[in-house]
Amino acid sequence: MAGNNKQLPVLEGVEVSGVAAEGKAIARVGDRVIFIPYAAPGDVADIQLTRKKNNYAEGKAIRFHKYSPLRVEPFCRHFGTCGGCKWQHLGYEEQLKYKQQQVTDSLTRIGKLPMPEEILPILGSGQTQYYRNKLEFTFSNKKWLTEEQIRSQEHFEDMDGLGFHIPGMFDKVLDIDTCYLQADISNRIRRCVREYCLSNHYTFFDLRKQEGLMRTLIIRTSPTTGEVMLIVVFFYEDKARREALLSHLSATFPEITSLLYIINDKCNDTITDRQVNLFSGKDHIIEEMEGLRFTVGPKSFYQTNSLQAYELYKTVRSFAGLTGNESVYDLYTGAGTIAGFISARARKVTGIEYVTEAIEDARLNTRLNGITNTDFFAGDMKDILTADFILSHGRPDVIITDPPRQGMHPGVISAIMNAMPRRIVYVSCNPATQARDLSLLHPGYTLRKVQPVDMFPHTHHVENVALLTKNEED
Repeated sequence: MAGNNKQLPVLEGVEVSGVAAEGKAIARVGDRVIFIPYAAPGDVADIQLTRKKNNYAEGKAIRFHKYSPLRVEPFCRHFGTCGGCKWQHLGYEEQLKYKQQQVTDSLTRIGKLPMPEEILPILGSGQTQYYRNKLEFTFSNKKWLTEEQIRSQEHFEDMDGLGFHIPGMFDKVLDIDTCYLQADISNRIRRCVREYCLSNHYTFFDLRKQEGLMRTLIIRTSPTTGEVMLIVVFFYEDKARREALLSHLSATFPEITSLLYIINDKCNDTITDRQVNLFSGKDHIIEEMEGLRFTVGPKSFYQTNSLQAYELYKTVRSFAGLTGNESVYDLYTGAGTIAGFISARARKVTGIEYVTEAIEDARLNTRLNGITNTDFFAGDMKDILTADFILSHGRPDVIITDPPRQGMHPGVISAIMNAMPRRIVYVSCNPATQARDLSLLHPGYTLRKVQPVDMFPHTHHVENVALLTKNEED
């Protein structure tokens, strides 16, 4: 029986009018909204529809009649293929404008909140290239071929690749040449690993068949101290090959201060439950911020843009309005970086986090810095932050919360309302879920200030810090 996959139409001469919250460009044809990746407001193009629903469609530009004056030349040869840095074709000032608008739209359309007294201009990142301190690369024996390679009709015998997963293709990896996200030591290490493995016939992982020695490569760098951590993940133990590769890397790159390896024989790439083994150097690297030193281990969470994290934390501290007399609860504290950063200006800081290993890092960091006014607790936020906990540890004057992308559990919001802090500082990497949560806090609190912060140039992602103050009548 013949298939029913009818070709969707091409819409000719469509003008792109804006940018959506998730980074795709928007065009309107009749009463239908069309989402288009890698387009810019002002482009006029023919759009091949790829998906069609009642009130919206998705498509891709297949021919441009006019290019937007907002466009700039992408700096990376992998732009449009690897799936990252999707806004490289927009000038950085334009990127900041759309991120600022994304925050405002979320507050008004999702949160339906009265606009605060201050929506401050977004803080742009001082570095727009080489700003990340962590990248993870995947080995695959099914290298993704670009359209140019396919059109060349060349036969590719070598299908091993080391790079990033192609969006929507769980077992395909784009072999990366140069990545502009992390300091160049990352590129040099990755190229060396790939060359050594190919030259010595190391097998690259086959995700479907679950076979092959080389699995993933994680590189962490500290722009504040210059330290470098390399984690090589193997699918199974092959002592001779493992030691040969790690010895080669240790001799080739004296910059590596922490060389680690993991054996991960699971079906997925997560390493949270795997043992980390030290081959040479230390088992951590150090990040510094305002004289404080933070240990970053192979499983630690640390803000990915180290230098911009400093700007983010200064905003949090400013919004908290600390005088030295306050009790502060730091929810979703992670490795305690915010708690440590504000501790000198608070009477007491209580950090809560559901990841036990992160709490261990937080306690280690307080000892490293001689901080004595912090306390940390591990467990589910909604289960820990109870009336008994507040009675035992004191009612907070300020609550700082920095939840994951999905926002806060309703039980956590209720606990915050019951704790009745004078100020709430809400840090979020997702303005949409932040706006939803702020609307739930709104009956007892007023939104006073908003400060967007760009942590991820050339992407649509934006961090936002919001200050709420308790309504006096409550």
